[in-house]
Amino acid sequence: MTTEQITTLAASGESETLEFKETTGARRKAAMTLCAFLNQGGGQVLFGVKDDGSVVGQEVGERTIEDLSAEFRRIDPPAFPSIERVRVDEDREVIVVGTGQGASRPYTYRGAAYRRIGNTTLAMSADEYNRMLFERMHSEQRWENQPAAGWTLADLDTAEIQRTVAEAVRRGRLEEPLSRDPSDMLRGLGLLRDDVLLRAAVVLFGDPQRLELDMPQCLLRVARFRGTDRMEFLDNRQFNGNAFTLFGDAEKFLRDTLPIAGRFEQDRFERIDEPLYPPLATREAIANALCHRDYSIGGGSIGIAVYDDRLEVTSSGSLHFGLTPELLFAPHESRPWNPLIARTFYRRGIIEEWGSGTLRMVDLAEGAGLPTPEIDDAGGSVTVRFRPGQFVAQPVTGDMNGPEARREMTVALLDNAEDGLTRREIHARLGSGVSERQVRTTLEELRNSGLIVSTARGPLTRWKRADGAR
Repeated sequence: MTTEQITTLAASGESETLEFKETTGARRKAAMTLCAFLNQGGGQVLFGVKDDGSVVGQEVGERTIEDLSAEFRRIDPPAFPSIERVRVDEDREVIVVGTGQGASRPYTYRGAAYRRIGNTTLAMSADEYNRMLFERMHSEQRWENQPAAGWTLADLDTAEIQRTVAEAVRRGRLEEPLSRDPSDMLRGLGLLRDDVLLRAAVVLFGDPQRLELDMPQCLLRVARFRGTDRMEFLDNRQFNGNAFTLFGDAEKFLRDTLPIAGRFEQDRFERIDEPLYPPLATREAIANALCHRDYSIGGGSIGIAVYDDRLEVTSSGSLHFGLTPELLFAPHESRPWNPLIARTFYRRGIIEEWGSGTLRMVDLAEGAGLPTPEIDDAGGSVTVRFRPGQFVAQPVTGDMNGPEARREMTVALLDNAEDGLTRREIHARLGSGVSERQVRTTLEELRNSGLIVSTARGPLTRWKRADGAR
């Protein structure tokens, strides 16, 4: 680093990643800050710079660097920050101490953990420390990579294992196993260790009946509610089974439950009929819920709730590794809570790219004219929420023969037409199954009910929603 670079850096001021100390006499406070940098995103401490950013340097003697290093050795687990000396005057230097995010968080200094908020170093709360410690241990010992006590190969769905391996080999995401014997296939998937089944193998391929007894958290809850709250059920069911079975059950529930939506594009009279929510986006949300949920919660599950105004996919557990709902909508590193399960979904082709699931959901939703999906992390669960865009929900059958359906469709058309529509335009958008006479009757009924008004007479008459009737 050059003198000019030091001057530029000092002029930027202290921040979440930059701290100034006038001399190494403040090395204890500097070590606290270095500990905070290790626990977060890294940073630099500049010795020889005043709080206001003035570069003054300091004399660096034989023991200066040795004393600094001795103080930094009080950080646990051991960390090895870089130490650089930059001459800023004939006999004065700035010492730059830098580190990235530590690989073994949480770190402590003299028995206490620290974090950085803005340009201030603070003691870390016990909850945050315990969370970081749990995440560090998770890489080596976690629920999914522990032995599945009492389970054998006979308790697994061999056909599902074969389908998974065949698809993974076809996609080039797995080498051909030594044989199609279940043990060789599971070993190739990393789900069999020293001839012992791991819990991940049971979650992915276990027999549904036994799972219901031994792992009741392998559960899918689905519901269709009337309205926008949970006061009245139209459908309410539960499914027990392995992850691939539950994935299929979830997709089938949405196919059977979600209405087809009609939308209109400028300069086109024809209605475009599509599912209310993009199937590929909801598929991504379901797969993420199965891969990232916390299976150690005995009463946990994933849930799908369909309301009149939204669709919610919920999974037990919380976000980890510093991820927040906001960060999930930006490019981010993939840190699955259950990497063995997630890797198998990837090899099967259900997950296409690691770390891109939420971004893919956004692209699919916005491409279909829907608002950006929402993510909540609260109450011990993570919820992905989809909301409809400017769509007109239709029964799956698309039957427009009933007068009530025609009235609802006509009102919805006019809701989306700021300048109104002519009778001919309404007829074209309702489709060929509706006669001109039925359109005239529908318009008269709606006008008599005070829901719509006409702006003129004759073929150029335009129909609009009545003021106050929306």
